[in-house]
Amino acid sequence: MPHSQTSAHRDSLAGVRLARGASPWLLPTVATAAVSLLRARRSGTAKAVAVPATALAAGMLWFFRDPEREIAQGRVISPADGVVQSIMPWKDGRTRVAIFMSPLNVHVNRAPLAGTVTSVEHIPGGFVPAFNKESENNERVVWHFDTELGDIEMIQIAGAVARRIVPYIPEGTKVEQGDRIGLIRFGSRVDLYLPEGVEVAVEVGQKTVAGVTRIDRD
Repeated sequence: MPHSQTSAHRDSLAGVRLARGASPWLLPTVATAAVSLLRARRSGTAKAVAVPATALAAGMLWFFRDPEREIAQGRVISPADGVVQSIMPWKDGRTRVAIFMSPLNVHVNRAPLAGTVTSVEHIPGGFVPAFNKESENNERVVWHFDTELGDIEMIQIAGAVARRIVPYIPEGTKVEQGDRIGLIRFGSRVDLYLPEGVEVAVEVGQKTVAGVTRIDRD
Protein backbone atom coordinates (compact mmCIF):
# COMPACT_ATOMS: atom_id res chain seq x y z
CA MET A 1 0.00 0.00 0.00
CA PRO A 2 1.49 3.39 -0.89
CA HIS A 3 2.38 5.67 2.00
CA SER A 4 1.05 9.22 2.18
CA GLN A 5 3.56 11.81 1.03
CA THR A 6 4.00 14.77 3.33
CA SER A 7 6.11 16.47 0.65
CA ALA A 8 3.88 15.70 -2.27
CA HIS A 9 4.75 18.71 -4.40
CA ARG A 10 7.90 18.14 -6.47
CA ASP A 11 9.60 19.86 -9.35
CA SER A 12 9.43 18.20 -12.77
CA LEU A 13 11.13 18.63 -16.10
CA ALA A 14 10.40 16.75 -19.33
CA GLY A 15 8.51 14.06 -17.41
CA VAL A 16 11.40 13.34 -15.03
CA ARG A 17 10.41 13.28 -11.36
CA LEU A 18 12.78 15.65 -9.59
CA ALA A 19 13.47 16.47 -5.97
CA ARG A 20 11.67 19.45 -4.52
CA GLY A 21 14.27 22.20 -4.16
CA ALA A 22 16.17 21.30 -7.34
CA SER A 23 15.06 24.26 -9.44
CA PRO A 24 17.62 26.91 -8.34
CA TRP A 25 20.45 24.64 -9.48
CA LEU A 26 18.81 22.74 -12.31
CA LEU A 27 16.91 25.34 -14.34
CA PRO A 28 19.89 27.61 -15.18
CA THR A 29 21.94 24.56 -16.19
CA VAL A 30 19.24 23.14 -18.43
CA ALA A 31 18.54 26.58 -19.93
CA THR A 32 22.22 27.06 -20.78
CA ALA A 33 22.37 23.64 -22.43
CA ALA A 34 19.20 24.27 -24.43
CA VAL A 35 20.31 27.69 -25.71
CA SER A 36 23.78 26.47 -26.65
CA LEU A 37 22.32 23.50 -28.54
CA LEU A 38 19.95 25.76 -30.49
CA ARG A 39 22.82 28.07 -31.48
CA ALA A 40 25.42 25.36 -32.09
CA ARG A 41 24.84 25.18 -35.87
CA ARG A 42 25.54 28.88 -36.32
CA SER A 43 28.16 29.55 -33.67
CA GLY A 44 31.45 27.83 -32.94
CA THR A 45 31.42 29.22 -29.43
CA ALA A 46 27.94 27.83 -28.79
CA LYS A 47 29.03 24.47 -30.18
CA ALA A 48 31.98 24.41 -27.77
CA VAL A 49 29.68 25.23 -24.87
CA ALA A 50 26.92 22.79 -25.88
CA VAL A 51 28.75 19.55 -25.08
CA PRO A 52 29.85 20.31 -21.49
CA ALA A 53 26.61 22.19 -20.77
CA THR A 54 24.50 19.25 -21.94
CA ALA A 55 26.62 16.80 -19.94
CA LEU A 56 26.28 18.98 -16.83
CA ALA A 57 22.50 19.25 -17.30
CA ALA A 58 22.22 15.48 -17.66
CA GLY A 59 24.27 15.06 -14.49
CA MET A 60 22.02 17.47 -12.63
CA LEU A 61 18.91 15.61 -13.77
CA TRP A 62 20.44 12.38 -12.49
CA PHE A 63 21.51 13.88 -9.18
CA PHE A 64 18.14 15.48 -8.43
CA ARG A 65 16.05 12.42 -9.35
CA ASP A 66 13.38 11.52 -6.81
CA PRO A 67 12.09 7.99 -7.56
CA GLU A 68 9.02 6.50 -5.97
CA ARG A 69 9.73 3.74 -3.46
CA GLU A 70 7.80 0.74 -2.15
CA ILE A 71 8.24 1.42 1.55
CA ALA A 72 9.55 -1.60 3.48
CA GLN A 73 8.11 -3.10 6.63
CA GLY A 74 10.02 -2.77 9.90
CA ARG A 75 10.31 -0.55 12.95
CA VAL A 76 13.19 1.59 11.60
CA ILE A 77 14.06 2.03 7.92
CA SER A 78 16.93 3.87 6.30
CA PRO A 79 16.45 7.63 5.91
CA ALA A 80 19.07 7.83 3.15
CA ASP A 81 20.55 6.16 0.09
CA GLY A 82 24.25 5.52 0.58
CA VAL A 83 26.76 3.34 2.41
CA VAL A 84 26.94 2.71 6.15
CA GLN A 85 30.08 4.61 7.15
CA SER A 86 30.12 3.80 10.86
CA ILE A 87 28.09 2.26 13.69
CA MET A 88 28.99 3.74 17.07
CA PRO A 89 27.62 3.24 20.58
CA TRP A 90 26.87 6.60 22.19
CA LYS A 91 27.44 7.60 25.81
CA ASP A 92 23.71 7.82 26.53
CA GLY A 93 23.09 4.22 25.39
CA ARG A 94 21.95 5.06 21.87
CA THR A 95 23.66 3.77 18.72
CA ARG A 96 24.61 6.11 15.89
CA VAL A 97 24.35 4.77 12.34
CA ALA A 98 26.13 7.12 9.91
CA ILE A 99 25.24 6.82 6.20
CA PHE A 100 27.53 8.48 3.66
CA MET A 101 25.81 9.75 0.51
CA SER A 102 27.97 10.15 -2.62
CA PRO A 103 26.95 12.48 -5.47
CA LEU A 104 25.66 9.38 -7.31
CA ASN A 105 23.03 8.62 -4.67
CA VAL A 106 19.48 9.94 -4.47
CA HIS A 107 19.70 12.84 -2.00
CA VAL A 108 16.08 13.02 -0.87
CA ASN A 109 15.85 11.83 2.74
CA ARG A 110 12.89 10.00 4.26
CA ALA A 111 11.34 9.57 7.71
CA PRO A 112 12.79 6.47 9.41
CA LEU A 113 9.64 5.94 11.49
CA ALA A 114 6.09 7.21 11.64
CA GLY A 115 5.56 9.95 14.20
CA THR A 116 5.50 13.68 14.80
CA VAL A 117 8.34 16.08 14.06
CA THR A 118 9.08 17.72 17.40
CA SER A 119 12.11 19.76 16.32
CA VAL A 120 13.89 20.92 13.16
CA GLU A 121 17.06 22.89 13.97
CA HIS A 122 19.50 24.33 11.45
CA ILE A 123 23.08 24.62 12.76
CA PRO A 124 25.60 26.61 10.66
CA GLY A 125 29.06 25.14 10.17
CA GLY A 126 31.81 24.16 7.75
CA PHE A 127 31.84 22.08 4.59
CA VAL A 128 34.66 19.52 4.89
CA PRO A 129 34.08 16.12 3.20
CA ALA A 130 31.24 14.26 4.92
CA PHE A 131 33.38 11.12 5.36
CA ASN A 132 35.96 13.14 7.32
CA LYS A 133 35.91 13.17 11.14
CA GLU A 134 35.97 16.99 11.08
CA SER A 135 32.55 16.88 9.37
CA GLU A 136 31.12 16.75 12.91
CA ASN A 137 31.38 20.56 12.71
CA ASN A 138 29.71 20.89 9.29
CA GLU A 139 26.46 22.66 8.57
CA ARG A 140 23.60 20.43 9.62
CA VAL A 141 19.90 20.10 10.28
CA VAL A 142 18.96 18.20 13.45
CA TRP A 143 15.59 16.43 13.45
CA HIS A 144 13.69 14.92 16.38
CA PHE A 145 10.70 12.64 15.90
CA ASP A 146 8.23 11.51 18.57
CA THR A 147 7.64 7.85 17.65
CA GLU A 148 6.49 4.55 19.10
CA LEU A 149 10.14 3.99 20.13
CA GLY A 150 10.31 7.37 21.84
CA ASP A 151 12.45 10.27 20.67
CA ILE A 152 14.39 9.53 17.47
CA GLU A 153 17.17 11.91 16.41
CA MET A 154 18.31 12.23 12.80
CA ILE A 155 20.95 14.65 11.50
CA GLN A 156 21.45 15.78 7.91
CA ILE A 157 25.08 16.85 7.44
CA ALA A 158 26.34 18.93 4.52
CA GLY A 159 29.49 17.76 2.72
CA ALA A 160 32.35 19.42 0.87
CA VAL A 161 30.20 20.25 -2.16
CA ALA A 162 26.85 20.62 -0.46
CA ARG A 163 25.92 24.18 0.45
CA ARG A 164 22.29 23.84 1.33
CA ILE A 165 20.08 21.45 3.27
CA VAL A 166 16.41 21.88 2.37
CA PRO A 167 13.90 20.66 4.98
CA TYR A 168 10.52 19.91 3.42
CA ILE A 169 8.38 19.95 6.55
CA PRO A 170 8.19 22.05 9.74
CA GLU A 171 8.04 21.19 13.40
CA GLY A 172 4.67 19.73 14.38
CA THR A 173 4.16 17.78 11.15
CA LYS A 174 2.94 14.21 11.42
CA VAL A 175 4.79 11.86 9.08
CA GLU A 176 4.34 8.31 7.89
CA GLN A 177 7.33 6.01 7.72
CA GLY A 178 9.11 6.65 4.42
CA ASP A 179 7.69 10.12 3.81
CA ARG A 180 10.06 12.56 2.12
CA ILE A 181 11.33 15.05 4.70
CA GLY A 182 14.20 16.93 3.06
CA LEU A 183 16.99 17.23 0.51
CA ILE A 184 20.75 17.67 0.84
CA ARG A 185 22.28 19.16 -2.29
CA PHE A 186 25.33 17.11 -3.39
CA GLY A 187 27.67 14.91 -1.29
CA SER A 188 26.67 14.56 2.35
CA ARG A 189 25.87 12.31 5.31
CA VAL A 190 22.87 11.33 7.43
CA ASP A 191 23.24 10.15 11.04
CA LEU A 192 20.46 8.19 12.71
CA TYR A 193 20.44 7.53 16.46
CA LEU A 194 18.74 4.32 17.55
CA PRO A 195 17.37 4.14 21.12
CA GLU A 196 19.02 1.97 23.74
CA GLY A 197 18.00 -1.67 23.34
CA VAL A 198 17.39 -1.45 19.59
CA GLU A 199 19.74 -3.84 17.76
CA VAL A 200 21.32 -2.69 14.50
CA ALA A 201 20.68 -4.90 11.46
CA VAL A 202 23.07 -3.24 8.99
CA GLU A 203 26.88 -3.45 8.80
CA VAL A 204 29.64 -0.99 8.00
CA GLY A 205 30.13 -0.89 4.23
CA GLN A 206 26.57 -2.02 3.48
CA LYS A 207 24.57 -0.10 0.89
CA THR A 208 21.27 1.38 2.02
CA VAL A 209 18.19 2.56 0.14
CA ALA A 210 15.97 5.23 1.72
CA GLY A 211 12.60 3.82 2.65
CA VAL A 212 13.64 0.29 1.75
CA THR A 213 16.60 -0.93 3.85
CA ARG A 214 15.69 -1.93 7.39
CA ILE A 215 18.07 -0.51 10.00
CA ASP A 216 16.95 -2.40 13.14
CA ARG A 217 16.56 -6.08 13.97
CA ASP A 218 13.64 -7.80 15.73
